[in-house]
Amino acid sequence: MSAICKIDTILTAQPTMDGAGVKLRRVFGFYEKGLMDPFLLLDYFGSDNPADFIAGFPWHPHRGIETVTYILEGTAEHGDSMGNSGVIHSGDIQWMTAGSGIIHQEMPKSTGGPMYGFQLWVNLPASQKMMPPRYQDIRAEEIPSVKPGEGIIVKVVAGEFMNVKGPVKDIVADPEYFDISVLPGNHFHFDVKQGHTVFAFVFKGEGNFDEHGSKPVKEGQLAKFSDGDRITITTGSKEVRFLLVSGKPLHEPIAWGGPVVMNTDEEVTLAFKEYRAGTFIKGHEG
Repeated sequence: MSAICKIDTILTAQPTMDGAGVKLRRVFGFYEKGLMDPFLLLDYFGSDNPADFIAGFPWHPHRGIETVTYILEGTAEHGDSMGNSGVIHSGDIQWMTAGSGIIHQEMPKSTGGPMYGFQLWVNLPASQKMMPPRYQDIRAEEIPSVKPGEGIIVKVVAGEFMNVKGPVKDIVADPEYFDISVLPGNHFHFDVKQGHTVFAFVFKGEGNFDEHGSKPVKEGQLAKFSDGDRITITTGSKEVRFLLVSGKPLHEPIAWGGPVVMNTDEEVTLAFKEYRAGTFIKGHEG
């Protein structure tokens, strides 16, 4: 028998500024440390005004984490210390494993139009924090869409839905990442993995994620669910579009120093010492 997930926490995205002056809304981050294990941070960035985002995120280091950048609308260029470079367009996703260390930049390209998207940070376990860095660049056309019912669209980025697998593979946290749209007047069930951290972030409209439909989760709000293997989604007079994300908790100590997340304060201190000394980037064989 299915165990229906209940909402146990609701978070509301808060305005902040990061990078070289990018205005964004932080859904969760340092102050919720451990609450969303294995996820560390979720930012929702976007504006119709290029002045709010064009300064971007100039060169900065990462170690011990993975970053997931999903562009809903707009274009961003990226480059890194390994000589990689590329452009992320509307609908594209980049899943970057910083591992032992990477120095990179993410710079929006101004077309005079809007830019919207997300960045999610995923923690790495102690055993793989120093793994070689890598990228998975996923183009919009590679992300399959499934229609489980009239007025329901599920974009499968990572994980599996109705025997359709997402293009992101071999990620440590065993994540599921879906972009789901539901038109008004719908109701459906969505199976999730028991024992995983599961959340839904609504970025358009509103919907009920409680089987009793007592209180809708509105635009800019995140619902974290209790353990179970199924969530319910119901829409009233409004449509809803949301990210549904899940991952296997690590249950490990978190030592967080800006863009570096390790297991001990000493490891964080060492990372920044190496960064200043020019030894941050590690050589990897193979």
